[in-house]
Amino acid sequence: MTLSIQDLYDRLQLVLAVPSDARISGVNTLDQAGSQDLCFAEDASQADAVASSSAALVLVSEAFPEVVGKRLLRVAEPRNLFFDIAAWFAPVSTSGGIHPSASVHPDARLDADVEIGACAVVDADTRIGSGSRIGPGSYLGTGVQVGQDCLIGANVSILRDSTLGDRCILHPGVRIGGDGFGFRWDGAGHRKVPQLGRVVIEDDVEIGCNSCVDRATLGITRIGRGTKIDNLVQVAHNVDIGPHSILVSQSGVAGSSKLGQGVVVAGQVAISDHVTVGDGARIGGQAGVVKDVPAGVAVFGTPARPVKQALRESAALVRLPALLKQVERQQQTIDRLECRLAELERTSLSTPSRSAASASSLSPDAVSLKDSD
Repeated sequence: MTLSIQDLYDRLQLVLAVPSDARISGVNTLDQAGSQDLCFAEDASQADAVASSSAALVLVSEAFPEVVGKRLLRVAEPRNLFFDIAAWFAPVSTSGGIHPSASVHPDARLDADVEIGACAVVDADTRIGSGSRIGPGSYLGTGVQVGQDCLIGANVSILRDSTLGDRCILHPGVRIGGDGFGFRWDGAGHRKVPQLGRVVIEDDVEIGCNSCVDRATLGITRIGRGTKIDNLVQVAHNVDIGPHSILVSQSGVAGSSKLGQGVVVAGQVAISDHVTVGDGARIGGQAGVVKDVPAGVAVFGTPARPVKQALRESAALVRLPALLKQVERQQQTIDRLECRLAELERTSLSTPSRSAASASSLSPDAVSLKDSD
């Protein structure tokens, strides 16, 4: 899509004071922008970057300094408006209907404008809401329900009885509804525990490439509305993730744990089973959560503990080699002092006292003379 600056101002219901024949055909960063790109800058420190950019138009904050020779559009929130405009340039797929190589069971129900990609399989009793697109090579199992305007990428598996709300995005390779990791030792081997539950994913959830959400052993594994899950994330059986949470790449949540609303889980975090993380809690990268985290608390480290405490301990750990050398020197000093003290004690015991030495030095005659006096 290409539009003139005048068209852009009209869409935003703004008045263009100085006419321009420049056109906008995309969005970009300041350093990589071409002559038909739109960019944004928030901080005054970016003024030099704006000056050297080739962008046709730059969204800036209202207090941003003037840059000679550059067309600036001053708005209250340049970042937010930038991403709103960026959405105009996102590729739009026109429905290709059902690909001839796709396999759709006769009992499946497809609403209007559903697209099924090449080699996709839609099993019995599946329902797909209007405007949803199923990518090539994907599989929707028996009883799966997909809401409206969902985007299911290539090679996604959504297994039996799983439910997706409206406007969900599943990127390529996502696996929904696989068996939870449930086994019981029966004395001879690990006996598999039947995984009879299902997965419920609420509206506006986005799940990144190759992430997995396991079905519940019994009941439901739930992903709350608006939650965003990065690539390579594992969500185990019977986990309940609250609305609008964030799980970053390579993090994992073990079975039956519960995350509240607005929780942020950074990369490579491990959350143990049967743990509760309160609303708004934040878990730092590579943390190991082995006990409950209260609402609104930020934790870090393994085992996870309040960030300030963890940082103090980390700082002390950096000093540990020097502290060990200091302790070693102090111990050597103590050893020398103890040796010296022992020598003094031995000398004191082996040397007669002065009074005793004086008495023993008196001769019998001297004693006799004194007595005779």
